[in-house]
Parts: sequence; structure tokens; C-alpha cells
Amino acid sequence: MRLDGKIALITGAGSGIGRELAIEAANRGLVQYLVGRRSSKLEQTRRRLKPGAVAHCVEADITAAEGRLAIRNAVERGGHGLDILVNNAGCISNRPFLESADADVARMVDTNLMAPILLTRDLLPFLQRSGGARIVNIGSIYGDIATPGFAVYAATKFALRGLSDALRHELAADGIGVTYAAPRATQTEGIERISAALKRQGVVLDDPAPVARWIWSAVERERRSAYPPTVERLFVGIQRILPALIDRALGGKRRDRQSHGASPTESDPEWTAAPTAERPYTKSR
Repeated sequence: MRLDGKIALITGAGSGIGRELAIEAANRGLVQYLVGRRSSKLEQTRRRLKPGAVAHCVEADITAAEGRLAIRNAVERGGHGLDILVNNAGCISNRPFLESADADVARMVDTNLMAPILLTRDLLPFLQRSGGARIVNIGSIYGDIATPGFAVYAATKFALRGLSDALRHELAADGIGVTYAAPRATQTEGIERISAALKRQGVVLDDPAPVARWIWSAVERERRSAYPPTVERLFVGIQRILPALIDRALGGKRRDRQSHGASPTESDPEWTAAPTAERPYTKSR
């Protein structure tokens, strides 16, 4: 897929992977709609694009119907259609499943799953008119390997991976491809707020800039899925072929933390709409 001159829309573009995706998209010649909840953060992203890059900021909450309508109207007013939709925005929390509050569960499901489903549906007519469009869903390694303390988050990413597969099959006749990208733990605002919990798992955070580069490279090559060029690819393969090995490894880690009195909630995590993904072992999203 030739990216130069294509029109892309990126959600969660105000920080983290979303910001780096926008910077890399500009470097590759794409025209962009940058979507996020805070206009100030979107403007910061736009100022970091290379000179001459074309980007339109759209302040909108993708979990709200009025926000998605604002996004659709912005694309319609632009008059140039849409070639690539990047569902990147997400939120994360870390706590034992038994302590999951109703509001926390709803917010993760709404942001990580419902919003991509509904926004993709709303923007599909533009993609169908493109003549070779692509949907890019930013998932997580947790969408393949779920780790204790992240049950609900992992559930949303497993579901996003399933959505990607279903849409790939359903939309193939329209010439629309789908790429599911699964980063490891990456340095974002959301990750910083649960850093204590991740450190207990031995997590080393990835720089979001190279993450954005390999995601765009996967889109350019029209890959159905994209995983980091690291040992986690092997873990994903083991999970699919010999899942009992992963069960024993993660279950053992959980028992070891409990025996040493480690509390998975002592970091008092907060919510963020920044995109995230986690590393299951020595999680270098």
C-alpha cells in the first residue's frame, strides 16, 4: 500500500503511540485527522509534524455519540474521503479482578472496544469509497497473552483482535484490509500511572517512536497482523500451540507475588485515554 498522499485518521493522537503515529505518518506523506479529547495536546502533536505536513485537529470523545458524529462531520467537511482509520485510543487499569469497579470495567470496555466498533461503523462509508482502504486496530500483547491484574483490559484487547479478524473477512469484498497491531508495554501517560505494578513484573517500557515506525511499515506491507520484532512473538506462538505452558508460567508468577506479600494495587492506578499495551514477562508494549 503506497502511503504517500493517503488520508488517515488517528484516534488518541494527543500523546504516546498516537502522537508518534502522527509524526511518522507525516514523514511518510500522509494527510491526517488527529483525534483526541484535548485540543491543546492535539496542537502539540501538530506542531511536532514536519514542515508542510497537513493535519486537521478534531477534539472529540470517541466514547460519546456526539463525539463520533463530530469526527464523521470533520471528514465529510474535508471533502477528501478517508483511506486509513487508526483505532489507537485506549485506557488501562491494573487491579485484582475481584476489586474491579463497575465504572472502571465500563470505561475500559467503552474506550477500548465499543468506541472502535462504533467509530469504524460510522466511518465505513468513507473507507468503502476509497478504493483500497485499511483499518488499523492498535491492540496489545495482552490481546494474546493475558497477565494477572489486567483481566478486563486483556478481555478488551482479545475482543479487538477478534473484531479485526471478522472485519477482515467481511470487508475484503469492498477492498478494505485490516491490520491488528500488538505492541508491548510502551512509554505513555497511561503506563506511567501504573508503573509500580509493571516494575513488579520486570517490565521495561518501549520507546513509542520505533513502535510507530514498525506499525506503519506493517500497514505499508498490508500485513494482517503486526507484532514487535522481539521474543514476545515466540510467546504468542507458544500461547496458541501450547497454552498450558503459559498458564503455568503466569500462574506461578502470581503465586510467587502472593507468597511475598506483593500488593498489585499499591500503585493506586488512575485512568487515561492514552493508548497502551503490555508485556507479559519481562513486558521490553
